[in-house]
Amino acid sequence: MNIKIVKLKDTALLPEYQTKGAAGADIHACIDEPVVLQPMERRMIPTGLAMAIPEGFEVQVRARSGMSIKHGITMVNGVGTIDADYRGEVGVLLINLSQDAFMIEPGMRIAQMVVAKYEVAEWDSVDTLDTTERGAGGYGSTGHAGAH
Repeated sequence: MNIKIVKLKDTALLPEYQTKGAAGADIHACIDEPVVLQPMERRMIPTGLAMAIPEGFEVQVRARSGMSIKHGITMVNGVGTIDADYRGEVGVLLINLSQDAFMIEPGMRIAQMVVAKYEVAEWDSVDTLDTTERGAGGYGSTGHAGAH
């Protein structure tokens, strides 16, 4: 699959897969100077990239697990979605959940992107739903506490 991508700044870096089997392509901070992210601070970090995603696909922006576990840096919105009709700059909404300031350097790998196919649903309003074993059981209703 080919996705058209525009570098909005000369210093922008294209997404890159780190290994042959990687689902996510790393994306980089496109900033002119380091940005310090204080504990519990949220910041949109630009990537310097815009793209044309084919209809029927989205690009999911996800946290990098290494940054999350080592430094407490993750994404404010969990997983971000870039829709097929969006043509603006891709930004990464980072938050520092650690107790220490974290420095984001120009060109640093700050997140990863996964291309995913999706379906557009049609909503069918009905009076009742079919029954299942779970029924209306909420969070934790399908497991046993302490089970391994």
